[in-house]
Amino acid sequence: MLNVLKKHAVLLLLAAMTATMLSACSGNASKDGASAGASPKASSAGGGETSGLPSLKFTALLDNNPTFPYSKDWPIWKWIKEKTGVTLEVQTPSGNLGESLNLAVASKEMPDLMYMPNREESNKFGQQGALVDILEYIDDMPNLKSWMEKYPEEARAALSSDGKMYMFPNQGFGETNRTIWMYRKDVFDKEGLKAPSTFDELYETLKTLKAKYPGTYPLTIRFGEIPDEMLANMTVDFETGEDGYYDFDKEEWRFGPTEDHYKAMVAAWKKLYDDGLIPPDFLSLQTKQWQDMLSTGKSFITIDYISRIDFYNNAMQKENPAFNMQFMAPPAGIPGGKQHNPYLHYLISGLTVASTSKHINDIMKYMDFFYSEEGRTLVSWGKEGETYEKDGGTLKFKTNYTDIIELRKATGLKTSGTYTWIDFDSDLSLSSDNLKYAFKEATKYDPPAMQPRPAFSEQETEVVALTGQAIKKHRDESFAKFVTGSRSLDEWDQYVKEMNNLGVDKLLATYREAYRRIQNIKLDVN
Repeated sequence: MLNVLKKHAVLLLLAAMTATMLSACSGNASKDGASAGASPKASSAGGGETSGLPSLKFTALLDNNPTFPYSKDWPIWKWIKEKTGVTLEVQTPSGNLGESLNLAVASKEMPDLMYMPNREESNKFGQQGALVDILEYIDDMPNLKSWMEKYPEEARAALSSDGKMYMFPNQGFGETNRTIWMYRKDVFDKEGLKAPSTFDELYETLKTLKAKYPGTYPLTIRFGEIPDEMLANMTVDFETGEDGYYDFDKEEWRFGPTEDHYKAMVAAWKKLYDDGLIPPDFLSLQTKQWQDMLSTGKSFITIDYISRIDFYNNAMQKENPAFNMQFMAPPAGIPGGKQHNPYLHYLISGLTVASTSKHINDIMKYMDFFYSEEGRTLVSWGKEGETYEKDGGTLKFKTNYTDIIELRKATGLKTSGTYTWIDFDSDLSLSSDNLKYAFKEATKYDPPAMQPRPAFSEQETEVVALTGQAIKKHRDESFAKFVTGSRSLDEWDQYVKEMNNLGVDKLLATYREAYRRIQNIKLDVN
């Protein structure tokens, strides 16, 4: 959880200015008087049907991805206008998005819509008065209402500590954040090996591979690049957590890094380290080193984002057609235990509405469209006849679209500011059979529910930032020492005392209170 809670750096001067400015600017547009003056009805904008909204222009500050940089000529903007009557006048940051947001808020000249990288930012600005509480307009948003009934946990995760919703919730696109175990099936088939289902079996399999391929490290992970994601995978295998986590079976908050199951996880990885089954520098391994090991046959099993299956197969099969990276079920670390991958497939970024906007009512109607099935199809697949065709009840991209990145570059689909709810089947339709299989199998190993992500108050955020980071630092340092042998696991009890003395109880109490507060909020969507 702590990796999600890291504060973005902000300029102290801007923060001070913001707090004093916004009490006045938030009153500039009320719920009942937010819409701009009378505008002519747009029966058709660009030749398509509209939702009956006035023909309006909203300003928007959106993120700009270097892989598919923003273009005003993307057809997605035309398709959205055809359905909603709305044109977005888009600004993109010249540098860092966070700095651009701080400047926009402090200036009191905010764009109508602003894309924010995480909910900590939107909740902070919202509580300062810069953003609109979306829930105040929920009665005029039938599609969002229905969506919240369908996805109550995603909706609740979007709530601020004051019970308000400053960022539009999203669902679907987070699927790209899945992390899984994967393995070289071609090597396993050649050696007559089965994919392991427990950590004991994993150890024996790695030993066999090491014997057959001396000089290799059969298992590798890029711990140095994405340590939090790696720890999330490593701990869920042992039915614990890398931080504070909610135990749905016992209905209580627990702290993973001091539990016996966490100790068992550490011992298991130490055993792999001691026997040379993982690289000696695995704790600092970066992406390039990790890629080289897997692409040159120096490693055969890894943990990473699910899309890496196509990443490796597409690149390596050009030289070695037999190369076959495949999904592997997560090995259970506890005897008779559960096989789970961590629940990381969600997004924490999204669109917000400035409290200074003169178009709030119309913006809410506009945004409501994206929670309809029609809106979901539009932002996922594009326009029928132009980007996709129907084959019975199945949608298929036209043959000139074969790669999801190239599709986004060409059309703007699923880029910043164009979606809230997507049909992830649109991405999968352009994926290989191997990746489709991986997504299908991965869902079988999801935890029973998404871990709660309650929003923290200002005081709670301070606890997480100070106490939480001190605990995390000692956890990481101790993990490295235990695994590499510079500290004996015989000192585990002393380590637990050290962690508790840093304030584990205080941190857990913060999680409990934030969770209790959010759970007690009634989402009135009926």
